[in-house]
Amino acid sequence: LCDRIESLPVPVIAAINGIAAGGGLELALACHLRVASSSAAFSVPEIKLGLIPGYGGTQRLTRELGAGPALEMILTGRSMTSDEALKFGLVNRVVQPSELMSEATSLAEEISELSPLSIRACLQAVIKGLELPLNEGLKLETELFSSLFETEDAREGTAAFLEKRKPVFKGL
Repeated sequence: LCDRIESLPVPVIAAINGIAAGGGLELALACHLRVASSSAAFSVPEIKLGLIPGYGGTQRLTRELGAGPALEMILTGRSMTSDEALKFGLVNRVVQPSELMSEATSLAEEISELSPLSIRACLQAVIKGLELPLNEGLKLETELFSSLFETEDAREGTAAFLEKRKPVFKGL
């Protein structure tokens, strides 16, 4: 499930309220963006059960936080507050619990106004690029960048910029 979420061609935004522990955190890590309430907490407590995170936690958490902070969480089972999660880049935004869904929805709406083709290419470049050596990731980025030049969305985006108006993208 986590791999399927991560590979979706549209952004998936997690809205996290409360405790995201173990599989819950791993599910959130599979999402492209994460918005948390100020009362959220994050942990991978499997070490306390004689286990390790088994749904991508050792890999995705390390890629999000870096080895040091991820290993500390994984090896101690310690929880991280939403403010710490924001500081380390685990979440994109922290809001009051009453604002969580409207903030996540607002972020989704902001992204939905942009070119679907560009969004898809960005997700592919970042997600697939992480699996590649840098030179191959850069090649993928160049190929995706070049493929967008002939699209109607690219022409519309350029025209809107020059005409100082908001673009209307159609995904073509």
